[in-house]
Amino acid sequence: MTQQTILNATHREAGARMVDFGGWDMPIHYGSQMDEHHQVRSEVGMFDVSHMTVIDLHGPKVRALLHHLLANNVDKLKSTGRAIYSCMLNSRGGVIDDLITYYLADDFYRLVTNAATHDKDLAWIQSHAADFDVEVTERPELSLIAVQGPKARATVLPLIAEADRARVEALGKFSAADARGSEDEHLFVARTGYTGEDGFEIVLPSDEAVAFWERLADAGVKPCGLGARDTL
Repeated sequence: MTQQTILNATHREAGARMVDFGGWDMPIHYGSQMDEHHQVRSEVGMFDVSHMTVIDLHGPKVRALLHHLLANNVDKLKSTGRAIYSCMLNSRGGVIDDLITYYLADDFYRLVTNAATHDKDLAWIQSHAADFDVEVTERPELSLIAVQGPKARATVLPLIAEADRARVEALGKFSAADARGSEDEHLFVARTGYTGEDGFEIVLPSDEAVAFWERLADAGVKPCGLGARDTL
């Protein structure tokens, strides 16, 4: 059965062309994939990427588990919120998935993996986690909105609570922090993305995602489909 994100009705109301994308009913474009591509390159666009999987890993040996699973070295992540892009490999060195890993504490890391490999990813992680006494928690109650483009940061920052705004503004690339939105949303803001442009990927509770998406739209951010995300 095809799954839907919390923003599905919002996409349909906006006239999106919907397709099956890794088992999810997702917008491929809102009229013109080319226009959306150029929108992100020149200004700012937003993508619903809530079909991606957020996985939290807890345990004193979590770093050792990630040494076992990932091609890249998580020892490079020395400050809270730092992230690394890597491939997760099988026992023969083949690629299972590409993903982003966030270091949140010595015993807490967050992974964001792809929708099409959801079952394979979780099965592989869980099959090794017990050997390292690591707790694996999928977070299906969370949504993920990517705001990308040269004007992305300037557009998002006013939607961050004033007390957290300077901290979010100071985030370096491949860094993340918890923050409150200006309407008290619970945000995990990461300066990451898959478009080649600057911007944020924002994780938030699904019950806050529609209102936050609409606030972004009110701020002038145009919705973009996954077609443009693939060509960027």
